[in-house]
Amino acid sequence: MAGELDYSLPPAVRRIARAFARVGWISFWIQIVLAVVSALLLIFAVAGLRFNQANESTPGTDAGLFFATCGLLAVFFGAYWSFRYTRVAKQLRFGDSTSRPKPKDAIRTIQVGLYASLIGMFLCLMGAGAIAGALTFKSFEQSQGPTVINPAALRGALITPFDLFILQSNTNTSIAHFVAILSSLWLSRTVNRQ
Repeated sequence: MAGELDYSLPPAVRRIARAFARVGWISFWIQIVLAVVSALLLIFAVAGLRFNQANESTPGTDAGLFFATCGLLAVFFGAYWSFRYTRVAKQLRFGDSTSRPKPKDAIRTIQVGLYASLIGMFLCLMGAGAIAGALTFKSFEQSQGPTVINPAALRGALITPFDLFILQSNTNTSIAHFVAILSSLWLSRTVNRQ
């Protein structure tokens, strides 16, 4: 029955519905996988930083953690929005011509997804800058040759694995936003193609 309904649609609507469904599912799953991995890394990093009292985080690490968390929240919204693309595809395929979304509604849906991903990418870039600055600052405070290290004197100056977990989480989140931006641009190209 789905095939019969699909062939009764105009070719442009079929093409757009297929693109929304395909791109929506691909973008959704990529973003979900990267977001879950990033969330686990952030949780592990926060737990490690809180339980490891010997290391005091630097302001750059705290700012990087804040921006990485905000970027991660934006990825979860982006994944929801990619799932929404699949619902638009369903409305295009099975809705009658009066209840079918208009082209301007489809374009508006794409624009919201694109803007959300751009804001998320901006947050991740801010986080990457803060994390890179903190790691650079910490690396300058570490000794470069063989010396006796006094842990009390270097409190907060050592680069820890938890700092790197925040960096990895932020990188995964940036990749997820990049995929969402590509998906939105691809859908925009598909909708606007004559």
